[in-house]
Amino acid sequence: MQQRTLGGTSVSAVGLGGMPMSIEGRPDEDRSIRTIHAALEAGVTLIDTADAYHRDADEVGHNESLIAKALSSFGSGATDVLVATKGGHLRPGDGSWTQNGHPDYLKEAAKASLARLGGDAIDLYQFHRPDTEVPYEDSIGALKDLLDDGVIRMAGISNATVDQIRKANQILDGRLVSVQNQFSPAFRSSEDELRYCGENGIAFLPWSPLGGIQKAGGLGETFAPFQEAADKHGVSPQQVCLAWELALSPTVIPIPGASRPESITDSAKAAELQLSDEEIQALSAAL
Repeated sequence: MQQRTLGGTSVSAVGLGGMPMSIEGRPDEDRSIRTIHAALEAGVTLIDTADAYHRDADEVGHNESLIAKALSSFGSGATDVLVATKGGHLRPGDGSWTQNGHPDYLKEAAKASLARLGGDAIDLYQFHRPDTEVPYEDSIGALKDLLDDGVIRMAGISNATVDQIRKANQILDGRLVSVQNQFSPAFRSSEDELRYCGENGIAFLPWSPLGGIQKAGGLGETFAPFQEAADKHGVSPQQVCLAWELALSPTVIPIPGASRPESITDSAKAAELQLSDEEIQALSAAL
């Protein structure tokens, strides 16, 4: 597996997003664990989760606990896996998503995530989404305190603008290591953030890199150039999509969600798919 750098740590160029294994429509636990194990067998060493990846109100941290169980049952082969989690989003249980960026809440949420994930500190903790009711500086200040207190090893942000990236990195004394924004052929409004991260050596982790849970399977039908490239290389259009994203910047690390072993096994192969400069330019221009 091709490697990329996240905060000085080497991780697989393609990660695994855990959300589909814990929200509405999730599979049974056995299939989810097999999916995580398949990712590890394919060389994936970055897994993304969040305390808000759950379905019912009384199961906060469902995905974190699931990942911890899967890693534990895999054995020594999971030693080098970096688990990134997030806080600041909540799911009341009615299908909605709400925010809480209050510093005290984020600190308690991080400690609860650590208890579920296990270990001495969270590998990477990311502020999930800005809370319009709380000054951004206050929320990021909580991440700084968590870093300084050793609760987390690295800090990142999600769903952020370029100005927020600059602000967060300043508050964190230059220790911001990642930005996790939505980015895919269908959603390219984070191109400025992707470019800024590349220029400043910050890992950019596209979420829903294949277009989202409901649309990933039809990517080739929706975006014909990706299907054409896939046919040429004898691979899936999903692989072409991830390879295209990887080619946009050396700091890009896509984290496709999966709930089946076959899906993440296929996605992981994108790290070895070499697209020509002409193909990359054609795919970018076709969107």
